[in-house]
Amino acid sequence: MPLDVSRLPLVGGHPALDLVNTLERGAPPGGDPPHDFLSGSSALLRWTLRVGLMSDAEAERVDRAWRDDPAAAHAGLTAVREIREQLHLALLAAVHPTDGDPIAAGAALVALHERWSGAAARATLVLDRGDPPRIRLTYGTVPAMLIPDRIAEAALDVLRTADLTRVRRCPVAEGGCGWLFLDQSRNGSRRWCRMADCGTTAKARRLTERRRAARTATP
Repeated sequence: MPLDVSRLPLVGGHPALDLVNTLERGAPPGGDPPHDFLSGSSALLRWTLRVGLMSDAEAERVDRAWRDDPAAAHAGLTAVREIREQLHLALLAAVHPTDGDPIAAGAALVALHERWSGAAARATLVLDRGDPPRIRLTYGTVPAMLIPDRIAEAALDVLRTADLTRVRRCPVAEGGCGWLFLDQSRNGSRRWCRMADCGTTAKARRLTERRRAARTATP
């Protein structure tokens, strides 16, 4: 049984990568349809709060806005799912060129830019009276659009600032799940989303295969 979004492991190292991982993509062709952890607006609200893209107070405002206008909740969920797919196409082409489609990736980048432009148009400059004080550009000032706008900002941030040579895909061909993650190991050698899950499973599978091969080769 798939995990609830509240317990979904956050392995991406960046909220935008964790967003991509909310849709399972490692199933073999012809298997069950991919499970979408963002199953509805409530799941999206919980996930966005969990990854730190909004505060508790902001979540309450979004929840009220979406309860008052269910069409806005549906539009917000649809927008986030579209951003997720566009970001996946763009990252796959950049990180795994043999698996990616450069034409689809180009169209995805155009769509992401349009999403971000809309989010930026709704953003405001805010004085942060911290020490030292500074001016911040705050996205998501319209409650009904707060989550899509914050996610559009996060998507642009990972594309612009992350070292894409350090973005990895948990190897499906070796039994991994296909999730994306930012390899923050010192020597850039991380291969699995989580060694305790996919890495251990792959090791156990290889051990079983070696034992089976040894038994077959024994006269």
